[in-house]
Amino acid sequence: MVYAYLSILGMALTLGVMGHRHSAVSHVSVIRGAWRQLAPLLIRLPVALIAASLVGELIPQALFGEWLGARSGLTGVVIASALGGILPGGPTVTFPLILVLERAGVGTPQLIALLTGWSCFALHRVLAYELPTLGWAFVWRRWLVSMVLGPLAGALALSWLG
Repeated sequence: MVYAYLSILGMALTLGVMGHRHSAVSHVSVIRGAWRQLAPLLIRLPVALIAASLVGELIPQALFGEWLGARSGLTGVVIASALGGILPGGPTVTFPLILVLERAGVGTPQLIALLTGWSCFALHRVLAYELPTLGWAFVWRRWLVSMVLGPLAGALALSWLG
C-alpha cells in the first residue's frame, strides 16, 4: 500500500512540476477538478469500508477458508471468478470488500481471480451499460472470451505462487 501511495505521490509531484512550467496550466482549475473527483469519495469510501467490514463479520470465516482459501485450489479460483463477475458496485465497494476477504483468509490466487472476474465480466456493468448500448450480439461474444480471463489469471497465480 505504501508503494502505491508513493508512486501516485511521485507521479502527482512530477506532473505538478511539469504543469508549473507551462503558463497555460491553471493551478486553480487543477485543484477544483481534483476536488470534484475527491468529494464524492469522501462520502462513499467510509460507508463502503464499514459495509465491507460488516460483510466480513457476518459471513463465517470458515466458509471463506473452505470455498476460497489458499487450499481451495483451482476450484476456489473458478468460484472466485464467478463471484467477481456477479459482484455489484464500483471500486469504492469492491476494493474494501477484497481487503476484508484477504483478512478472512481468502488465498491470493483466488483474490486475483475474483478481481479479474469483477474487472472483465462485471454483470452489473454489462446490464447497465453494455447491453443497452451495444446489444446482445456484441455482449455474448465479449462474455465468451472474458469468462476465461478470471480463471486463467487465478490459475497462473496458483502456478507462480505455489
